[in-house]
Amino acid sequence: MDNFVYQNPTKIVFGKDVIKKIGKSAKNYGKKALLVYGRESIKKNGVYDTIVKSLKDNNIDFVEHGGVKPNPVLSHVKTGIEKFRKENCDMIIAAGGGSVIDTSKAISAGVKYSGDVWDFFVEKARIEDAVPIIVVLTIPATGSESNSGCVITNEETKQKYSAGSFLLFPKVSFLDPTVTFTLPKEQSAYGAVDAMLHISEGYFTTKDIDSIITDNYDYALIKSIVLATDRIMNDPKDYNARASFMWTASLALNGGQSLGYKGMEFINHVIEHSLSAIYDIPHGLGLGILFPGFLKHLIKKNGEKAIKRIVDFGRNVFGMELNESRDDAFKVISKIEGWFNEIGVKTKLSENGIPEKDFDMIADNANELGKLWGWSYTKKDVLEILNFQK
Repeated sequence: MDNFVYQNPTKIVFGKDVIKKIGKSAKNYGKKALLVYGRESIKKNGVYDTIVKSLKDNNIDFVEHGGVKPNPVLSHVKTGIEKFRKENCDMIIAAGGGSVIDTSKAISAGVKYSGDVWDFFVEKARIEDAVPIIVVLTIPATGSESNSGCVITNEETKQKYSAGSFLLFPKVSFLDPTVTFTLPKEQSAYGAVDAMLHISEGYFTTKDIDSIITDNYDYALIKSIVLATDRIMNDPKDYNARASFMWTASLALNGGQSLGYKGMEFINHVIEHSLSAIYDIPHGLGLGILFPGFLKHLIKKNGEKAIKRIVDFGRNVFGMELNESRDDAFKVISKIEGWFNEIGVKTKLSENGIPEKDFDMIADNANELGKLWGWSYTKKDVLEILNFQK
């Protein structure tokens, strides 16, 4: 088990009707907010009205910055920075899912920087100051409500890159499971895959596989994702299933999911960033496509070590009775891919409009980001994963 230092400063306010408290919380950070959101869903499900009433009741002024896309883009971040400065805002309220929160984080850092905010994403500059962020989570999946990272796509260069800083942790995040009742099933499914992969990336790439607490914590989180998602697919208004998933998705990427692991690599995420940057597919869908191929590649690359890891995953997450054999490891991969298909995630590139002729371009794009992240994978590795899922 590797050494670690862990600190997560985000305050979580969880449960029914908690969004009503946002105005009182906002008073701690100033008098005017930039309200960032996506499309019109928060105006349809009542979240917008609840936020506005609470802000007005507490004499907090605000200006809106809507229109965040599912794969958030740099140009919208830059217009948000300009609007924040022009309107003399003090804080940002992010009402939405990971795309909205990530956009808000990028704006938060960009407001305090005199250069191009994209500098943070290509490591030309470090984030040294940021404005406060308050989150109202409406789409659980990314864990961005309780971590310090953000991912933005540069539309001009087709680069989907990340930036991070301790300064980007939200000050407070409000999580009300009832606001997720109206999420489309496919969005819930993609969120489940995303959350599962946040945990699985570390589990399958750690160089130290003797971390008892982390392994078993991760099994419990992933099993909870599967059980809660199955119930959500059957009844979208199952409060306890929605609540369990919302909290599990937050725990899946708040830093605790990988404590004690060593030398992890977010292989699936790097390749998926290329898929969604080029084809604008949902992030969770892209991960669902890649994960089975990654596991097949892992068996080829790491042999018995990978087989044992995959078999242990199958035993502890799905309750499968297995031997530590190559055949049984592939049974686990089939189980995972089958579950993805059951909840509506199509796991082949061709099914999602991504042709084999583009694989070379995708691999080159992924390797560009991989080198920035210092990964050990090659273009050949990426192509093998893609070909497994063609």
